[in-house]
Amino acid sequence: MAGETIVFSLFLVFTGAAFLATLALYARQAMLVAYIVLGVVLGPWGIGLVSDTAWIEDVAAIGIMFLLYLIGLNLPPQQLWRLLGEALWVTLLSSVVFALLGGALGLVFGWSPADAAFLGCGLMFSSTIISVKLLPTTALHHRHTGQVIISVLLLQDLVAIVILLLLQGYAKGGQLAVDIVMQLLAFPLLVLIAYALDRLVMERLITRFDQIHEYIFLLAIGWCLGVAQLAHVLGLSHEIGAFVAGVTLATSPIAAYIAESLKPVRDFFLILFFFSLGAAFDLGALGHLMVPALVIAGATLVVKPWVFRELLKRAGEQPDISQEIGVRLGQNSEFALLIAVLAAESKFVGDDISYLVQITTLITFIISSYVIVLRYPTPIAVSDRLRRD
Repeated sequence: MAGETIVFSLFLVFTGAAFLATLALYARQAMLVAYIVLGVVLGPWGIGLVSDTAWIEDVAAIGIMFLLYLIGLNLPPQQLWRLLGEALWVTLLSSVVFALLGGALGLVFGWSPADAAFLGCGLMFSSTIISVKLLPTTALHHRHTGQVIISVLLLQDLVAIVILLLLQGYAKGGQLAVDIVMQLLAFPLLVLIAYALDRLVMERLITRFDQIHEYIFLLAIGWCLGVAQLAHVLGLSHEIGAFVAGVTLATSPIAAYIAESLKPVRDFFLILFFFSLGAAFDLGALGHLMVPALVIAGATLVVKPWVFRELLKRAGEQPDISQEIGVRLGQNSEFALLIAVLAAESKFVGDDISYLVQITTLITFIISSYVIVLRYPTPIAVSDRLRRD
């Protein structure tokens, strides 16, 4: 019977996701919005067709691991150093501005300083999924635009990794300062072990069997999950371990092939993640949180494009490119959703502020997607003039 329940739940999730994703594409929306809405509708707080979401949440966590793994695979150390020189100050200054914006708005709406600071953290990042998925890659102009966008997003990802690391330390309880210090000490130890294993084992295996694609696919998944489990043994999160696994493997000559081959696996689990996120959402929280969420989302959609435009112009980018990049980065991030969930689970913040970050992020997803599709070239543009692959 359990097997039938799982099969039925998967049927609801993926068939329902396919249906709503179709509607989302016709409406020029990011498909992840459809997955979250489906979770809200079918989950325990909706019509309850999927009432037991615990197993989905456990399986869905693998999607975040693969997401961070693929981010690491696209971040070889030499590229990281180049990005530090080109986009570091733009990313850091913008993150500070967005954090202050969120913190100030949180205080205005009566949240505690700690909750307001957390709200500020939720506004620091832009969506990798929306920014990259809606970006053409065929024209030279958009290749450069994409390079700038990805540079900023990768550095934002590093900041998000640090926040995840601190949340992991907080979740352990006990003496917070000591636990966080232990986390920060365990992280370089994990990097050293993973780097040594990559040089001594992974490189040799890849060199010897790189023509056997099935084996490379299996090896890549085993490496991700193995380093993730090692991180867990050292007291870190599986997600941190997956990111380290990606970075250490990023120098491999077939890193790009591995990243491309694992995208369908990542997407499968991410659909479950975003569904579980919606299924855990308490619809009763919408009433008293909708007004602050709309205000904060509106401020985000106005301030983020302007800040990015001004900082990029000062960095030497052309005004039109700076404006376009600002709009494409003008929403909140899926990392904000992840951080909101983890912070609530670790009792770092209450459920209300976590829901506020989630609602605000979803509103920015929807509005930002419309603005980008209507104003700039995208693969799903309404007009033929703006449609670019």
